Amino acid sequence: MAEIATIARPYADALFKAQASDLAGTAIWLDELAAVAENAQLQQFADSPKVSDDQVFELISGVMSTRHSVDLPEAGKNFLHLVIENHRLSALPEVAHQFRALVNAQGGTADAVVHSAFPIDAAALADLSSTLEKRFARKLNVSVELDVSLIGGIRVVVGDEVLDTSVKARLEQMKSALTA
Repeated sequence: MAEIATIARPYADALFKAQASDLAGTAIWLDELAAVAENAQLQQFADSPKVSDDQVFELISGVMSTRHSVDLPEAGKNFLHLVIENHRLSALPEVAHQFRALVNAQGGTADAVVHSAFPIDAAALADLSSTLEKRFARKLNVSVELDVSLIGGIRVVVGDEVLDTSVKARLEQMKSALTA
């Protein structure tokens, strides 16, 4: 994992500096590129010696425009060409992660993932977001992921910090206390 992070860092830094005027827009298309690049079949296709760089580029561009409804700007196309030519397609998800970290650091924000057993409506999410921002003392970009294994409650991940108030976590605590 450290190797991929080391490979991705210069790409994320260069993209951050080059796209300083439109960081939010860049983050959108970069996240979509990363989602496409994570596909194992695409990786296998791109690694084939019988496939040209242009074919890989055309495939990814086609998937982006049809499936993800994102048209790459000229900077995105140039970046994708560079990544493909340097055979760094597998590092794209890490590039997106590091780019997001640079954007967050500049804006003084952090990404927060709320794992919930049930869907959270917009009003409850706004209240939760406000409470979490006070708890973690920073502005948060909150996203919600459903995880029915939690049974109830929520589990919040902000960077390397975890706040777990789920029923599953409480049951694990009771189990530990009873078996100790």
